[in-house]
Amino acid sequence: MESEKVLLVRALWDDAARVWVATSDDVPGLATEADTVDALVKKLQVMIPELLDANGCAGADEVSFKLLSECNAIAHRHVA
Repeated sequence: MESEKVLLVRALWDDAARVWVATSDDVPGLATEADTVDALVKKLQVMIPELLDANGCAGADEVSFKLLSECNAIAHRHVA
């Protein structure tokens, strides 16, 4: 049995808008945002199958995806 491809979704933190922004080369048309990673995953669980269907992409009933998140931040050291 052939295993289904795991779709790659990238999420970047937009500090100005204070949201996670997700896009994917594996899911045509995917562009969404959410305040938290958990909220983003819930949106993706709905949007990814809908977009795959809308774009006529063949596949199984269940779609696996991997969410890679990236956030650049600064930490301040307190020197004694």
